[in-house]
Amino acid sequence: MTATAPHPFGRALCAMITPFTAAGSLDPDAARAHAARLVAEGCDGIVLSGTTGESPTTTGAEKSALLRAVRAEVGDGVPLLSGVGGPDTATTLRLAREAEDAGADGLLVVSPYYSRPPQAAVEAYFLRVAESTGLPLMVYDIPGRTGVRIEPETLLRLAEHPRVVAVKDCSLDLLGATKVLARTSLAYYSGSEELNLALYAVGGAGYVSTVANVAPRQMRAPLDAFDAGRTDEAARLNGLTARLVELMMASGLPGTVTAKALLDAGSVREPLQPAGREAADGLRKAYEELLAA
Repeated sequence: MTATAPHPFGRALCAMITPFTAAGSLDPDAARAHAARLVAEGCDGIVLSGTTGESPTTTGAEKSALLRAVRAEVGDGVPLLSGVGGPDTATTLRLAREAEDAGADGLLVVSPYYSRPPQAAVEAYFLRVAESTGLPLMVYDIPGRTGVRIEPETLLRLAEHPRVVAVKDCSLDLLGATKVLARTSLAYYSGSEELNLALYAVGGAGYVSTVANVAPRQMRAPLDAFDAGRTDEAARLNGLTARLVELMMASGLPGTVTAKALLDAGSVREPLQPAGREAADGLRKAYEELLAA
């Protein structure tokens, strides 16, 4: 009853927010404190500077400083991935090298966005990144944001590269993921909380979760129950998270906005705007109900 895929970065990963000060600059102390809490409450690994970490509006220097601060807090025993990627390959390669220099254990590499390159160009892009450092790659498939899908056939070819080891799957295509899982050793991490348990049940490696910023124990609990063979309990625990997941991830507000609203974790960078009072109150109610369940 356990997942069979490897877990190169652990099972329960948090897509961590990037805390800012009241003046809008990076807050390394808050980042360290938040990372320590995530690890203490069950996160196996942390993904920094991803979508939730506001990667499009943080500088390369800030990404490196964030990584160094969190590494100093959690030590070498917790896998840290750094998000890299952008609309052009040169930027992605630079960020990848900077992340390696700052001590990342792996790279979360988003496909190039806006230009909507064909699959041959997408494949070439990931191979360039894989050759640019000695770090393992988690390929980030999030077509709703990038405008281009990483097709299963492309993933099958990318899996032949020794440093392409994992996928963060936000494609909402369970059949496509199942096909790739059946034919490769890629570790599939759910990037869409509503599919965490479903993907895990068909051989996924775990998840990279925004909601884990606020409820790390509750997001991990279904996987622990599943691994213990208690599938009915896993389904029940997964269901308890549904309302909070819906409000945080499917309410029309970006996950970093809803996570920061619940954590009182400072501002978001424009063009994002903070959650309004009504949305924040709804989030708080769902969060408190989950904690009480």
